[in-house]
Amino acid sequence: MLQALKSLPALGRAARSASDWVDLQWSLVVELLARVAPQAHGRLLDVGCGDKPYEHLFTPYVSEYLGIEHEASFSATSASHANRGPDMLYDGRRLPFADRSFDTVLNVQVLEHTPHPAALVAEMARVLKDDGVLLLSAPFQFRLHEQPHDYYRYSPHGLRVLCAAAGLEVVEVHNQGSLWSVLAHKLNSYLAFRVARVGGLAQAMGKLPHEGRAQASTRLWTLPLVAPLMLGLAGSARVLDRIAPDDEEALGFLIVARRKKMLAAGALPAVRSTAEFFPDTPESS
Repeated sequence: MLQALKSLPALGRAARSASDWVDLQWSLVVELLARVAPQAHGRLLDVGCGDKPYEHLFTPYVSEYLGIEHEASFSATSASHANRGPDMLYDGRRLPFADRSFDTVLNVQVLEHTPHPAALVAEMARVLKDDGVLLLSAPFQFRLHEQPHDYYRYSPHGLRVLCAAAGLEVVEVHNQGSLWSVLAHKLNSYLAFRVARVGGLAQAMGKLPHEGRAQASTRLWTLPLVAPLMLGLAGSARVLDRIAPDDEEALGFLIVARRKKMLAAGALPAVRSTAEFFPDTPESS
């Protein structure tokens, strides 16, 4: 099947589209990003960009789209073997840009993978211009992934606290789905990864870019049963989320935050010591 996907581009595109529609977490994130993309402007920095799967959503609105990745963790992912990737790599501590360098910062499903989320949010705030916009998506209920570098899950209240500490004001919060999406996604994840073992097949279609390369072979004989069941669950969840929503349940949240204007020209918000975020490592000079 992998060879068929590679040799027949039309088949590969159709399979990827169907897979994206069934993958509720992915499709809900993309739908929300498309909704907030018009708020992006000027120079955009995508922190934890992987193979830049969201670039096409933002290029109509920005003058420059720059992607950056943590060098050590990126090298262990399947995205590192993709045809395109980050424009820059860095050490995961200080972003290699001057203060107020960007009008927009994008951070999608990355915050759970840093053991020091406050430090990352503070860095993203530092490189934002006054009134710059941060578009940040983080999971609330999601399976363990990219292990062992999977540390946290976030409520909108936790994201507000992180942003406030960095001098950012959250102006919008968007739920990624509702109760039925949560239930369907968990069931579909079990069917996909435990029953059908489609990790390698998904990566052949360009999915799961931040995971390591899948080792288990796909159980092709399960697909005639598993695929229709997954389609049914995804479709039912989309309908039920509309007619019977639960605002206290979501796969994750997307926030729009803005860096507050400084009252005095040239005044920057207080920058907390790097040693405070990385107490086990001496602060670099």
